[in-house]
Amino acid sequence: MSEFRSGQIAIVGRPNVGKSTLLNALIGEKLSIVSRRAQTTRHRIMGILTEADAQFVFVDTPGFQTRYGNALNQMMNRGVRQALAEVDVVVFVVEAGRFDDRDRAVRQLVPDDCPLIIVVSKIDQVRNRAELLPFLQRLGSEGEFAAIVPVSATRRQQLDVLLAEIRKHLPNDQLLFAEDEITDRSERFLAAEYIREKLFRLIGDELPYGAAVDIERFVVDGALRRISAVIVVDRAGHKSIIVGKGGEVVKRIASEARQDMERMFDGPVFLEVFVKVKSGWADDAQLLKSLGYE
Repeated sequence: MSEFRSGQIAIVGRPNVGKSTLLNALIGEKLSIVSRRAQTTRHRIMGILTEADAQFVFVDTPGFQTRYGNALNQMMNRGVRQALAEVDVVVFVVEAGRFDDRDRAVRQLVPDDCPLIIVVSKIDQVRNRAELLPFLQRLGSEGEFAAIVPVSATRRQQLDVLLAEIRKHLPNDQLLFAEDEITDRSERFLAAEYIREKLFRLIGDELPYGAAVDIERFVVDGALRRISAVIVVDRAGHKSIIVGKGGEVVKRIASEARQDMERMFDGPVFLEVFVKVKSGWADDAQLLKSLGYE
């Protein structure tokens, strides 16, 4: 019988390559929020998968940002570097058919002595499958990798192959977390993330990047959770977009976020969502820390 293995695995890549979708598919729960907009993930989020012979502790990281230098992006990039310094394996996600200098910038962050597995994501979106093999061969010429695994997270294709490759490089060790744990993040954190996801999904391109969510009140009353949240924006005009005519938009954001919370928390949720203007919040280090950025 093989020995039990456990360890931490960083999921890294440039923005919008499918890191969070991959994490959610591997864990089987919606831990990391997803949208079509780049830089949706802003925090390191840990997802835990326990199987009979191994425990995989995945660390989903923000997309490494090379273009913008405000305090928010500096904190997110620092989170990526910290994750890479602390893990046993790195899963480097690239989008099928696309590999450029932005990907190479992320590749250069990985320590030389850390096993590096390339995940080629979104293979279900490749129209001409004949183009996939030459792309995989080109990736192989970019350096030494422990494995290259094409996957479709949305269709759960090749995830078992990926887990088998990761397991080879995990140290022999005992459980790092209890068998029934799936994340190190609190319900309070997840509540804020679900609201932020609805901002991206429901407002789309109109949504200013300068928007964050602060949970001001989170009270557990038996099976009921009473939550009061504030969406923080840069400008009054941004507030008007999020509130919408007659408050319709913010009501829908709250309603859909509440449904996600009730599924995850397995109980009823009373949710209030307000919108406040805080100019320059993305460069306010003290405010960022209060919102959970490190």
